[in-house]
Amino acid sequence: MTDQKGNRLPYIASAASAVIFGFSFLFTKAALDNLDMFQLLGSRFLVAAVLMSVLKTLKLIEIKITPAKVRSLLLVAIFQPVLYFIFETIGVDLTSASESGVLIALIPVAVAVFASPMLKERLSLLQWLSIFASVGGVILITLPRFQAGSGQFAGILALLGAVLAGALYQIFSRKASSRSSDPSTPVEVTYLMMWAGAVFFNILGILRYAQAANLSCYFAAFTSVETLTAILYLGILSSVAAFFCMNYALSYLTASKSAVFINLTPVVSVLAGVLFRDERFAPIQILGAAIVLLGVWGVGRPASSEGKSPASH
Repeated sequence: MTDQKGNRLPYIASAASAVIFGFSFLFTKAALDNLDMFQLLGSRFLVAAVLMSVLKTLKLIEIKITPAKVRSLLLVAIFQPVLYFIFETIGVDLTSASESGVLIALIPVAVAVFASPMLKERLSLLQWLSIFASVGGVILITLPRFQAGSGQFAGILALLGAVLAGALYQIFSRKASSRSSDPSTPVEVTYLMMWAGAVFFNILGILRYAQAANLSCYFAAFTSVETLTAILYLGILSSVAAFFCMNYALSYLTASKSAVFINLTPVVSVLAGVLFRDERFAPIQILGAAIVLLGVWGVGRPASSEGKSPASH
């Protein structure tokens, strides 16, 4: 599988980001045992932003930020990392790592739906049928949680909000990399995203603790080795490495084609949840997960007119 120039790297990058994200749900669950949402998000993005700044200072990466690039990526940053990670973190906290990974796998489906009117990427009949199949799979996964209580069902809704935000991020990232008169490189996109997340989430977290006159507790929670390991994984691999891979892929591939590799994420997340957190899927949820993955695979099948898509290059 190669792009039109015979370059396999965009596909390898997409697959790598999906595997890293698959394990991220496991580390997010571990971190949330000791941190609240804003502590976790603020610390992971601060680690990522500082790392990228060090690499920039050492001239290992080249970043040239202009006002035009900042404007074109502002909408990208709103959807990812701000909205996406608020919804994802709430969802992961209220559900299991396995369920989170499967539901986040719906992002390619949402991307395909939005890419059709916004990027003029046409869908085949099989792709539309696969979209409806994925929705049916989500319903099956949701049923036990709906019966279990409103809190867990709220987690499902939060994850669906993350799916929506993640899909719109890919759409607007694709637009920023292909239509801007001053297009941003994948490294620059990742750099701006990391600093946007670091500033936004740390400000919210510090204000929240300061308002409660308990600011020292904001920093006191970072003492557990397990927590620090989770933050380093999420900040270095799941933020810098994975998002660089994703942004690199989006600079070469159509949004729908890049997003389909997210179907690797639930496979990794389910295995990680079962092996390391003793999580279990009900039989109806296993059936739902299989239908979701089948639907995601169907969405990833190329439409007959894909080669003529204006977004392809």
